Amino acid sequence: MTTHAETPWRTLSPRTLLAHCAWLGAPLGSFGLTLLATGGHPGARAWSTLGTVTVVFLVITAAGLVTYRRTRYRVTPDAFELHTGLFTRRVRSVPLHRIRNVDLTANPVQRVLGLAVLRAGTGGGTRSAELSLEALTRPAAERLRVELLARAGAVDAEDPVVSTADPRWLRYAPLTFWIFGGVFAAVGAIWRVLDGVGIKPWRIGFVRHAFEGFGRSALWLTIPLALLVVTALGVVGAMALYAENWWKYRLEWTDEATLRVRRGMFTTRSVSIERARLRGVVLREPMLLRAGGGASVRAVAGGLGNREENRKRSVILPPAPKSEAERVCTHVLGQQGGRTGRMGQTGQTGQTGQMEVPLTAHPRAALRRRFVRGLLWVVAPVTVALAVLGALLTPVLLYCAAAYAVLATPVVHALARDAYRSLGHALRGNWLVIRSGTFQRETVTLDRSSVLAWTFTDTPFSRRAGVVTATAAVAAGEDGYRIRDMAATEAAGFADAAVSGMLREFLDI
Repeated sequence: MTTHAETPWRTLSPRTLLAHCAWLGAPLGSFGLTLLATGGHPGARAWSTLGTVTVVFLVITAAGLVTYRRTRYRVTPDAFELHTGLFTRRVRSVPLHRIRNVDLTANPVQRVLGLAVLRAGTGGGTRSAELSLEALTRPAAERLRVELLARAGAVDAEDPVVSTADPRWLRYAPLTFWIFGGVFAAVGAIWRVLDGVGIKPWRIGFVRHAFEGFGRSALWLTIPLALLVVTALGVVGAMALYAENWWKYRLEWTDEATLRVRRGMFTTRSVSIERARLRGVVLREPMLLRAGGGASVRAVAGGLGNREENRKRSVILPPAPKSEAERVCTHVLGQQGGRTGRMGQTGQTGQTGQMEVPLTAHPRAALRRRFVRGLLWVVAPVTVALAVLGALLTPVLLYCAAAYAVLATPVVHALARDAYRSLGHALRGNWLVIRSGTFQRETVTLDRSSVLAWTFTDTPFSRRAGVVTATAAVAAGEDGYRIRDMAATEAAGFADAAVSGMLREFLDI
């Protein structure tokens, strides 16, 4: 049997150096763009920028060489050890039982070279809580992932595959904010790049001609045309981004009792979530996606890094039909619950899907609070601003203020009613179900045993309305999930029923 001292050290792949040399594409691409935009006559600022980027490239390449030469790692029977550093040597030894998830990613250059980056999360919320190796050969990365997760037990499931990609899901890609936001973000990025190399974007030939052509046309024609162009670009961009992120998507249970998501076209990603760390799921239905009959799913799990990293790694189903999202939720939580049965089987309705069970409605005061907030934050500021400007400048703005108030008020009321209908909570067997939101409606299903604490929040206005917001603290996901504006008289009793005995002494008092 190999002892701790006899466990051999391993090194990164020599192809890591080639991957770092890919940084040369950035300065060459930037300089080529400059030559194209200036007709082959770049200015002094462009040459200066190229020199700066080249220096940065050389520094990064040198750092890659140091990383390759000075990185060693090994997996002992009880720990993962990593040695790095040149002037300051850094030695890390992490017990295997602390490793919560193992991710594999590969950008296009690394895929061509047959490499992958392995990141093992230890459950902390900082970068220091993550072990990273870049880059390993793909087979070596797969073997190391299996080694690090080998302590988990097997899954008792007839079919380990939960869900796979369907090309028809592309129709849900445009039903997101990024259909417009992505276009403006891309234009802003290109604008900054051109400005950084000394090029005035508005002086480029076709851009200048486009602005001149728009300027000579009537606004009633140019504005709709511009919106149509932005929408078309947004749809194409959203579908391309969806395809790149979720190409060959596959959600499955591995033999090591780990839920694994594999996806990606140019940059491949493989995220593993240990079954023991699953605390529930979140069914997400943004307004546009909900209107199209779609939804996405996130896992509520510990050990996925800080909040930002958690939001990226916890997605286990992209925008897809709602029926598929509900099926994934049921399957994942059924497996997470072991042989105790799938979610929803203990509900009074007798339905098999947890997302179909009825939820307890909230007091009508919650509807009034949402409508009043909409009036104060959406209707009143714009109306008052237009009215003040109308009194100071022209009476036309007074009519605009009145028209805005008349048109915006029913819209706000409709949104408030939708937000109120979305509110709900319930206990179903071993699960706590929470739903809220209108622009971003979420149905959260949590394992009741994972709730560590309850927090009750109110304000003078909520106390007057007789409602309170209860927050279930969980060491996973967003760290806490809110039941907004539930009846104050029922909050403590519901919390005690959800986690038996936690509030009993306070209720007795």
